[in-house]
Amino acid sequence: MKIDFDDTVAAISTPVGKGGISIVRMSGKESLFILEKVFKPAGDKKVSEIKSHTVTYGHIFSGDKNIDEVLVIVMLAPRTYTREDVVEINCHGGIKVVKSILDILIKNGARMALPGEFTKRAFLNGRIDLSQAEAVIDLINAKTELSERASLNRLEGRLSKKINELREKILTMTAHIEVNIDYPEHEDEDFSYNMVFEKTSEILREVSHLIETSDMGRIINEGVKTVILGKPNVGKSSLMNCLLDEERAIVTDIPGTTRDALEVNVNIKGISLNVIDTAGIRVTDDIIEKIGVEKSKIYAKNADFIFFVVDGSDELNYEDLEILNFIKKFNKKTIVVLNKSDLEQKLDYDELLEYIDENYVLSISAKEGIGIEKLFDKIKELFLAGEIDIDDEVMISSERNKVSLINAKHSLENVLETVRNKMPQDFLSMDLTDAYSHLGEIIGESIGEDVIDKIFSEFCLGK
Repeated sequence: MKIDFDDTVAAISTPVGKGGISIVRMSGKESLFILEKVFKPAGDKKVSEIKSHTVTYGHIFSGDKNIDEVLVIVMLAPRTYTREDVVEINCHGGIKVVKSILDILIKNGARMALPGEFTKRAFLNGRIDLSQAEAVIDLINAKTELSERASLNRLEGRLSKKINELREKILTMTAHIEVNIDYPEHEDEDFSYNMVFEKTSEILREVSHLIETSDMGRIINEGVKTVILGKPNVGKSSLMNCLLDEERAIVTDIPGTTRDALEVNVNIKGISLNVIDTAGIRVTDDIIEKIGVEKSKIYAKNADFIFFVVDGSDELNYEDLEILNFIKKFNKKTIVVLNKSDLEQKLDYDELLEYIDENYVLSISAKEGIGIEKLFDKIKELFLAGEIDIDDEVMISSERNKVSLINAKHSLENVLETVRNKMPQDFLSMDLTDAYSHLGEIIGESIGEDVIDKIFSEFCLGK
């Protein structure tokens, strides 16, 4: 996505549809010039007289035609989101009126902004780095309070600060090594192989910790890939309805009612679950149901978490045992839900515990709503053991950042190997430089334009 900074861009920055207000945004050096051609402030005030970061009442015109009554906010560079002159037009929220205003701006010299172009201009103008830019889209897509806070912390620069601290340590160490290489006759008292080993080990621990946060960061940001498994007619769809607190899935006494997967997002105690209610796993001659069973197994293999629903009023059979063996084989995080606790219990509990830890077995009645709150508490315990303090933790969430950290880790491990083997100092310098470069990718340094374009192409229009 090539950006011409001589262009002034415009876009609708609020969802298109009926609403109280909508906002049309412009950014670029011609913003005020274009505004002057279409906006008439109330009274005798001129656009050139509007003070920065103030709100002005008036009307948008197309020629002599009054288009809408608006409030205009003028923000002059560099104290703006893009570090360019920015104008925001707050108009009535109808589809026609907001589109008309955008069309007028384009007709008078603005260009339609590309997806994410405002934020890309902020990045290229040095207002934010790439990790903060990624946090913008995460904040827009946040589904829970935890994901909102984690995104906001990255937007405020917490991850950037940590990465810059690590890079500064690497840079200082590399400088000492380079002095020793270039001027061997003047031994640097701050340099020794032991010093390099100690400081690199410290940096490596911090990088490894950031990598360890990636799975939890992804779960907080994207949600937990969750699958409801079980043989037919054990209450999987009833459990789905309990999670949603509404009748979304069809519930009958006929086995095999669910033929295909039903996917929804639910917020349980601050944890976002992307839940898939799957077809019951059993041997069947029904071609359509057989396809559903195979899809259920594929979903389960790709899941982060499994609800395994068992009918407590019946004995375990080979279909239950097949699922238990699958869970054990792939070592999936699982809660076994013993459903139908309102009926006489016939299940052999001891046999079940041969496959699963009793701490993750709960009895419920999805039909009567019994035990659901305890189930929700267990989900929170499973994913937020010890209660994560988002405000104190620096956490990554994107796969791109994780890959960069892993590459930096490998380079740092090479440094330690070089020290152990007392290899030439040039090797230390090369691997430290590589680690420095990989960490720089996270904040947008030493990264290709194609990667930057890909990141901003995923933004919505107007942001």
